[in-house]
Amino acid sequence: MTAKRPLKVLLLGASGVFGSRLARLASEEHGLHLTLAARGVTKIAALAAQLPGDPACVALDRDALTAHDLAGFDLVLDAAGPFQASHSRVIESAIAARVDYLDLADGRDFVRAFPRYDEVAKGAGVALTAGASSIPALSHAVIDDLTRDWRAIDTLRVAIYPGNRAPRGLSVVEGILSYVGRPVEVFRDGRWRAEKGWGRTHRETLPGLGKRWASVCDTPEQDLLVARYAPRRSAEFYAGLELSVLHLGLAAMALPVRWGWAKSLRPLSKPMLAMAKWFLPLGSDRGGMSVLASGEGADGRAVTRRWFLKADANRGPYVPVLAALAMLRRYRDGHRPEPGARVCSGTLTLDDFDADFARLGMEHQIFDERPALQAPSESPALATKETAWQ
Repeated sequence: MTAKRPLKVLLLGASGVFGSRLARLASEEHGLHLTLAARGVTKIAALAAQLPGDPACVALDRDALTAHDLAGFDLVLDAAGPFQASHSRVIESAIAARVDYLDLADGRDFVRAFPRYDEVAKGAGVALTAGASSIPALSHAVIDDLTRDWRAIDTLRVAIYPGNRAPRGLSVVEGILSYVGRPVEVFRDGRWRAEKGWGRTHRETLPGLGKRWASVCDTPEQDLLVARYAPRRSAEFYAGLELSVLHLGLAAMALPVRWGWAKSLRPLSKPMLAMAKWFLPLGSDRGGMSVLASGEGADGRAVTRRWFLKADANRGPYVPVLAALAMLRRYRDGHRPEPGARVCSGTLTLDDFDADFARLGMEHQIFDERPALQAPSESPALATKETAWQ
């Protein structure tokens, strides 16, 4: 009997915060052959030397990739980013090379436009999947579990709270600064409205993490939550930095953008990343992710449920890559998606993540709660009212 050949995967951005963690986890899986790619080969060669499975290394510029570079691979996985204002070169090269594509995209416009590739992808016989990350792949797996058999959903609220000592990369900072202070479409009170990015700043008390700040982010999640679950009241996404000086400092720096004096803070990404690194010794290595849903249960009564994930010891940066890892396993096991272009929503279940949460020492739990609290309205000064999720 002929042995099944390994799945050949090209991992772009393998030297980054998320790409390197995905490389570590994927290299431990049987049936995968990884090729690590980044602009420079020095970092990925050092990483490859630490990994099992003898992964190959290649210097590739994501911005200059061609179909020729993808020849011979079964799947190209883009973990590079940033996906805010990202180009389509990798996708178009994958279609031309007839190689499947998977990414960790978190750019709202990028994900919103992704279905435009559906027809050409089907014609080429390739499967293109965007957003195999914390959102929407993991968040929607959680919501599907929380709201199983519900009659209707009123409120959905997803939030991420990284620990301050978590490593941070330039692409993450660029992604955040691309929307800070700028208008963000948010579904609240049953309609779409414009909020300011990193606005609605408020304080929350989280199980195992204590008090954290939270502010509005611009992500694909808001659109996808409304499209998939049709909540009657709201669908929101928040994030919070652990240190007040960084979270509130960013809110203050957004004021020139709010007032129209500056178009964006993104040009300040490199100096702001350098500044943030000054504070790395402070705070903790504890992060978390929260998903709250309220609505009408199977018995017609009002119900609120929340899932909370806590990640200690700087394991939080592994969370965004676990959906991609689960997708790699599906490919390896012969469960390739049908040709076409899709967002990774409803593809995975919470069970697909359980074993990885356990081996990485992450705790997750579901709480049945009182009716969901709305985030406090933002006053001219920053709101300081606390929202308890205990």
